[in-house]
Amino acid sequence: MCAAWPVGVASAAPPPAPQLAIRPVDEVGLSRLLAAKRGKVVLLSFWATWCQPCVQEFPGLVRLSRKYGPRGLDVISVSVDDSASLRSAVLPFVRKQRPGFPVLIRHAKDDEAFINRVDRNWTGALPALFLFDKAGRKRTSFIGETALATVERAVGKLLAENPAAHRPTKAR
Repeated sequence: MCAAWPVGVASAAPPPAPQLAIRPVDEVGLSRLLAAKRGKVVLLSFWATWCQPCVQEFPGLVRLSRKYGPRGLDVISVSVDDSASLRSAVLPFVRKQRPGFPVLIRHAKDDEAFINRVDRNWTGALPALFLFDKAGRKRTSFIGETALATVERAVGKLLAENPAAHRPTKAR
């Protein structure tokens, strides 16, 4: 497991949009993006190019996206690299991986607020995967190195669920 990214280090202004669109995202934008994905199972990945377990995990996420995307899985990837390394590290890595899913870069004024918006129990350790059901509820978290088969089983289980099965029933 990689340590948490340096909390409290201010990100520079969002970089200009390169040919490969890696957009900056803050905690509000991330919440909006997740809300827009309701009806799909979402695997939210936090990673960095300086985190070797993250780099090793990324190709597996690409495979999961290709395998389960047609069945309703959306993968969203958020790099927590400093925005200054976008062109030197993040872009070359993403170009090589060709993920086919959105890749964003963290751009938060307050890293603690960003982390807490995702999960109050998350320390910021990487890699970090958060799995959301079709109703938009966070159901599972994978912090640190996790076998791809474990993630795949959890994804398959949520894809097979009826979203109505987890809705609260109205009291009569």
